Amino acid sequence: MKIGFVFTNYNNARFTREVIHSLSLNEEWNNCYVVVVDNSSDENDIKLLEEIKRDYPSIHLIKNCENIGYFIGLNVGIKYLRNKEEKIDHIIVGNNDLYFPNNFIGSIYGNLSKFEYYAVISPNIITLDGFHQNPHVVKKISKLREMIFDLYFSNYYLAVMIKKVATLTNRFTDRKDEEQFEIAQTIYQGFGACYILGPLFFSYFESLWAPTFLMGEEFFLSRQLASKNLRIFYEPSIIVHHHCHATMEKIPSKKFWEISRKSHKVYRKYVKIWRQS
Repeated sequence: MKIGFVFTNYNNARFTREVIHSLSLNEEWNNCYVVVVDNSSDENDIKLLEEIKRDYPSIHLIKNCENIGYFIGLNVGIKYLRNKEEKIDHIIVGNNDLYFPNNFIGSIYGNLSKFEYYAVISPNIITLDGFHQNPHVVKKISKLREMIFDLYFSNYYLAVMIKKVATLTNRFTDRKDEEQFEIAQTIYQGFGACYILGPLFFSYFESLWAPTFLMGEEFFLSRQLASKNLRIFYEPSIIVHHHCHATMEKIPSKKFWEISRKSHKVYRKYVKIWRQS
């Protein structure tokens, strides 16, 4: 079986080197096809990517002339892989600030039967401080939380206040979905840093649905799958480590909020507070 990997890079090539190095330690490295899609990084970062390419000549580097966003960038790599190798029907897509344990590919082999029933598997994503980011959303989000989202995106300064309150009350107000990280189960949304797209996905779709530049990817993938009565499966035995927010840290907070607000407006077209769908 041939396995593909697609990562996006934006001015953080040191993470790209680390993720590729981690993959190279897997026994099945020679059966992996890796594509790095750069979203118009600066000149120094491009040089670092070219050095990585020299050190790992089997990877393919795609340089976009502009920053086209996360899922759209991943789609560029998916298209390249699917055109290059027709038999690649298991593709891991995600951020470049990941680190794969040396049994990662073996853990996919151990779960091949699940791909017969699920188009996408969401892995057990663990941050460096030990927090489990999956399962991200087991069931649909409550109406109260949806209303808070609307308030959050109505005004930047109100968003700052809501975030501070949420931080102070996190113990009581945070969703507890991630506490189910030991349970393999069908879920509503998987955390967007990493997904495993299987043969069932590619039997229905050629690419990820990407109506926004950035943010909201978890919902849009869930919505895309639901259009064909497909679901995401969370598999705790497939482990991925995550530096978390390596790219987001390069975006000023207000700019990040503005990007998120644009995505929220698209999201709200499909999810109505009093008539969720």
